[in-house]
Amino acid sequence: FTAITVLAVSCKGEKKNETDAATAKTEKAISSEAVKYKVDTANTSVTWKGSKAIGGSHNGTMNVSSGTFAVKDGKLESGNFIIDINSLKVLDIPAEDEGNAKLEGHLLGEDFFDAGKHGSAAFSVTGIKEENGKTMIEGNLTLKDVKKNISFPAKVTVEGNKAMIVSEVFTIDRTDFGMTYGSSSIA
Repeated sequence: FTAITVLAVSCKGEKKNETDAATAKTEKAISSEAVKYKVDTANTSVTWKGSKAIGGSHNGTMNVSSGTFAVKDGKLESGNFIIDINSLKVLDIPAEDEGNAKLEGHLLGEDFFDAGKHGSAAFSVTGIKEENGKTMIEGNLTLKDVKKNISFPAKVTVEGNKAMIVSEVFTIDRTDFGMTYGSSSIA
């Protein structure tokens, strides 16, 4: 994944707490002073770029199908997001090109996301910290039933009853989530 953009409007939301695998952390709780937001799914997406072992890359998007988060004093406090894996789109190959459908099918297939069995991914915030002048969001990313804690820089903006979270570009290692097809890092 290269970037996440979340646009939301204020609303009531329920908090959830969960723990899982050794690398996962406990989800961050919502304080009573925080303003709760519901994700505006029509204006929220995950953009991705996948690099090939032999050079080159492909890029595209996935939709965020649901989510809630809380902001206190202009800072992200907690959040939960569901990503619709089946909404994966390839953007660097024209839609009418047969290579587009072939690549989408390959990425959604068993070699990568295995969308038939794992149609969604989840991200839940476990912490927020300042690092080198940037806000770092830590959270549990669950792909293909594998939950790992990741961290990435992001900016939170609040204007009236709307809030937006925009991440900077960051890298995850797909092999950490069992997607080893064609990986040069797997011997």
